Amino acid sequence: MDDLPSVVISRRSFTRLFCYTLVGIASNLAGYLVYLVLTSLGATPKITMTLLYGAGAAVGFLGNSKLTFAHNGSLPGAGVRFVVAHCIGYVINLAILVLLVDKLGYAHQWAQAIAILVVAAFLFLAFKLYVFREPDASNTEAQ
Repeated sequence: MDDLPSVVISRRSFTRLFCYTLVGIASNLAGYLVYLVLTSLGATPKITMTLLYGAGAAVGFLGNSKLTFAHNGSLPGAGVRFVVAHCIGYVINLAILVLLVDKLGYAHQWAQAIAILVVAAFLFLAFKLYVFREPDASNTEAQ
């Protein structure tokens, strides 16, 4: 484990991962339950996922920027990076649905559950390393 960068394995990283997990469980569980209800009423899985993805991302920005990552930087700058990360996350989610449901024939309920976990892992790393990154200590000392 000594090969991993300290930014990935620090105590602060574990605390942030724990907070991210709590925010994620609450928002994703609520979103997944709505997904199951809407699709059982006849809504198509991909359209339902698209609508809920956008709503979940909007709620997640506030929860993750303040609660998980204690971001003190520019909210507009973080907001743009947040949208970029979520666009990539959305494509990952859609690709999983297309592959597992359309190509391999798995039930969309299970495919979406898997997609939630995969996208959550991707987004944690994207938020930590890109969206809500901490300022470089060498840059702040020079200012």
